[in-house]
Amino acid sequence: MGRGRGGRGNALDDADHQLLRRLLHDRTGVVLDSSRSAFVEMRLGALATENGFPTLPDVMDALRTEESWGVLHRLVVETLAIAETSWFRDAALWDELRATILPGLLDRRAGTRRLSLWSAACASGQEPYSLAMLLEEQATAFAGWDVRLLATDFSRTMLERARAGSFSQIEMNRGLPAARLVRHFTRRADAWELRPAVRERAEFRELNLAQPWPALPPMDLVLLRNVLLYFEAELRCRVLRQLAQVLQPDGILVLGASETPLTMDASFEAVPLERTVVYRRRAG
Repeated sequence: MGRGRGGRGNALDDADHQLLRRLLHDRTGVVLDSSRSAFVEMRLGALATENGFPTLPDVMDALRTEESWGVLHRLVVETLAIAETSWFRDAALWDELRATILPGLLDRRAGTRRLSLWSAACASGQEPYSLAMLLEEQATAFAGWDVRLLATDFSRTMLERARAGSFSQIEMNRGLPAARLVRHFTRRADAWELRPAVRERAEFRELNLAQPWPALPPMDLVLLRNVLLYFEAELRCRVLRQLAQVLQPDGILVLGASETPLTMDASFEAVPLERTVVYRRRAG
C-alpha cells in the first residue's frame, strides 16, 4: 500500500522535497529553491494523474524503488524542470536579430555561405521555430546558403513535442503575431501546425548542458536565454567556458535580459546594440 493510502494523504514531507531537489540538480544542474514546494507538488500532481498514481507519496515510493535512472526518474525530472517559453520572447532581441545580427552574419560569412545557429535550451520549440520563421521570411537573402539550425534540450518529452511542430491555441496566444500565424501555420482540428518550410529548418537533438557535451560544429549564433540563472556558479562558468570553445571568434552569444557572463567568466565581452546587448568571445 502506498504511503498516501496509509495515512499521509496527498502531502510530501521534507525528505521527499529534498530528494526531488537533489535529483533535479544532479541531472540538470537546475537549483530549485525550497520555497517552491507548492510548484513542485502542482507539477508532480499532474504527473501522478497522467500515470495512474493515487497520491504524490505513491509517486515517491515508486521513485525510491526504481533503478537509479529509470523511466519514472526521467519523467519526474522533466516534469520539474523549468520550461517557460513563448514565441519571439523579448521583442527587442528579435528586432535586432532581423535588423542587424542576421544581416551581419550574412556579411561576415559571404565567403563560405555557411551558418550554424544553436538554440541551446529549446523546450517545446518556440524559440528555434521563431528563428526559423525569420530565416524563412528572409529566404531570398539566404538562397544558396547552407544554414544549420540546431535545437537541443535535455527533455525527450519536450523534443518530441517540438519535432511535431503542433501547438495548442493557448500556446499560440503567447507572443505570436497574427500575420505570422497566418503565414506559417495551418489549422488542424484543435491545434496549429507549422508549415513544412519552417518546421524542416530546425534539427532537434538531445543535449544536457549539465552533462558532457557531444561534438558540435563551430557556432555563429548561440541562444542560451534564461537558463544560466537556474545554475550554480560553478556550472555557469563551466557552461560558458564550453560555449567559448564552440562559438566562432566573431560569433554571437545571446543570453536572457537578466543574465550576464561578465561576472561569471572572463571568456566573453559585451556588444551593445541599439535594442539589446549580446556577447562575443574576448580576443585572446
